[in-house]
Formats: sequence, C-alpha cells, structure tokens
Amino acid sequence: MGRFLPILVVVIATVFTLIVIVMEDATGIRLLPKWLWFIVVLLIPVIGVIAWWIFGRPLPGGPQSQVPPRAPDDDPDFLRTLRPSGDR
Repeated sequence: MGRFLPILVVVIATVFTLIVIVMEDATGIRLLPKWLWFIVVLLIPVIGVIAWWIFGRPLPGGPQSQVPPRAPDDDPDFLRTLRPSGDR
C-alpha cells in the first residue's frame, strides 16, 4: 500500500484539478486558455496541477464577482418600463 499511496494522491489531485478547470468560467482563468490548462494538467500531472493552483486558477473577487446581481426594484431600466399606478 505504501508504494501506491503517492500514485493515488497524484491521480486524485489530477482528476480533481481537471474537474475544477472544466467547471471554471473561462473569463477568469489566468495565463493560459482553459483548454490549454486542461492539456497541461493531463499531460504533466504533478507539475501541471501545481502550476494550475498557483498560476491558472481565478483569483477570488475576479470578474465574475465585480457586478452584484440586482433586484428588479433596484434596476433603473426595469423601473422605466413600469407604468404609473394612475395610468390604467
């Protein structure tokens, strides 16, 4: 079992990283395109996994979290489409 543990750790880390890459939004990924990160992690498991977690993954607070969602009553465009209550 001792000989297989490092191999098992590398396989689990590689599969986990590949799943994370597939699920990430392509706009936040850094340094390389999403498809190239997938190939790097697949072909060079240990170095590719480490490189992804250091250089490739999106930083917290990236582009997807800059614009908070708006409720309809806070959206000026939506409010302009409503008629005043007296116009029936």
